[in-house]
Amino acid sequence: MSVQTILVCEAQVPLVEGGAESHVRQLVHHLTLRGYRAGLVSVPFKWYPKEEILAHAAAWRLLDLSESNGEPIDLVIGTKFPSYFARHPHKVTWLIHQYRAAYELCGTEYSDFEDTDLDVGLRARLFELDRRMLGESRRIYTNAGNTAKRLEKYLGIRAEPLYHPPRLAPRLLPGRAGDYILSVGRIESIKRVDLLVRAMTHVDRPVRLVVVGEGTKRADVERVAHEAGVADRVDFLGSVDDDRLVALYADALAVAYAPYDEDFGYVTLEAFLCAKPVLTAHDSGGILEFVVDGVNGYIRPPEAKEFAAAINDLASSRARTAALGEAGRERARAITWDGVVETLVGCS
Repeated sequence: MSVQTILVCEAQVPLVEGGAESHVRQLVHHLTLRGYRAGLVSVPFKWYPKEEILAHAAAWRLLDLSESNGEPIDLVIGTKFPSYFARHPHKVTWLIHQYRAAYELCGTEYSDFEDTDLDVGLRARLFELDRRMLGESRRIYTNAGNTAKRLEKYLGIRAEPLYHPPRLAPRLLPGRAGDYILSVGRIESIKRVDLLVRAMTHVDRPVRLVVVGEGTKRADVERVAHEAGVADRVDFLGSVDDDRLVALYADALAVAYAPYDEDFGYVTLEAFLCAKPVLTAHDSGGILEFVVDGVNGYIRPPEAKEFAAAINDLASSRARTAALGEAGRERARAITWDGVVETLVGCS
């Protein structure tokens, strides 16, 4: 069929802007650039108390997106849970992630699911619903191989990774190698910015840590910096505009990004496009689909001293660091939106 009108579905936590939000907006933008009439369907999402989760999933299921204002919709693209619950005869899912607290994060410090009758039953219900709703999709893609592995592990559903460039890709260029390590992203427990701060206590080279981002754990991480005695070497910039972020990437020595079991992580590709090596952890998930230890960055155990040693290495050999960054740039430039749009639209 010839697709003309496309809706992209987004579950949006009000007042929160992150990688998932950028993901869907960029998809709409690039569909429009290529001549499709594309729109965004956004429904608020709340995950607490847990009883709210099924209610929000049901809200998506009530949506019949087969037409709008009397005009037929040719294709619907679901993304993050529970947006792929929407009803449409031609539905494709480009999965950002499921409700992670009920899946791979269950049993870790990053999940509030416990071994109670309520939680066990809710988790089983979410698995059942996800399997059924995803099963309605003509095709299922994921934003990264890590997401695809989880999907097969928990639900027995196979999906193909479909990578895309970050939003700032056209503006990201190499600059000078400055005297700071850059951290970009939300300051939440799962992002482990505190790991980078603690590493600074063992860094003996004249470099700083610059932290860009807001989050519920910002005050806690700032407290860690003060208690560790490195507050004078760590700059918390909060949210910054695109111009400043582009400049910060361009002039960083390297980028440190070590979340726990990340799905994809724009930060990795943003750093690479500026020819900056990425320092990450063995358990950082999808980031490891791009970072190769000793080739375009460093992969270390998530321990402060290990990260400090890597930062010292990056600061000690500028020529080596520059070579790592150039290798990363070549990797990131191979990922384009043309391939994404062709794949998603072509499978309808």
